[in-house]
Amino acid sequence: MSAVLNLSEVVRPSEAEARQAAHAARALAPFLGRSKRRSPEITVRPEGGGAAEQESISVPREAFELFLKILEQMALGNAVTVVPIHAELTTQEAANLLNVSRPFLIGLLDQGKIPFHKVGTHRRIRFKDLLEYKRQEEQRQEQVLDELAAEAQKLDLGY
Repeated sequence: MSAVLNLSEVVRPSEAEARQAAHAARALAPFLGRSKRRSPEITVRPEGGGAAEQESISVPREAFELFLKILEQMALGNAVTVVPIHAELTTQEAANLLNVSRPFLIGLLDQGKIPFHKVGTHRRIRFKDLLEYKRQEEQRQEQVLDELAAEAQKLDLGY
């Protein structure tokens, strides 16, 4: 089963939420470094009244680390969206994530640079494929920058 995500509802945290996220991130970060060995899970104990106060909950370390990253981004005032790797995106959602126009993205799809499939007449792009394209494009850009820097050094352009 594939779901199409609605990434248009992204909301930036308010200043108060950003401050609260920063405080929470600072308070929770030490829990990752407390054990000498890298435990596969973090145990937390909810506060409050009743029997729940006595119960500890184990959370996978990766989930706890992700939670801290979310809090850190919120503290910076950034909106955060969690997207499952197998999610399918509309062309507009994919274009927004790449920070390009929808017509430019469709050109990339038509050139075969990013895999897609159709649902009826609508194109859908797997988030995983979009991330792979972005990673490859960033590598290509880095290589071009390295070549330009080497050429500038060779020509003694002074920067």
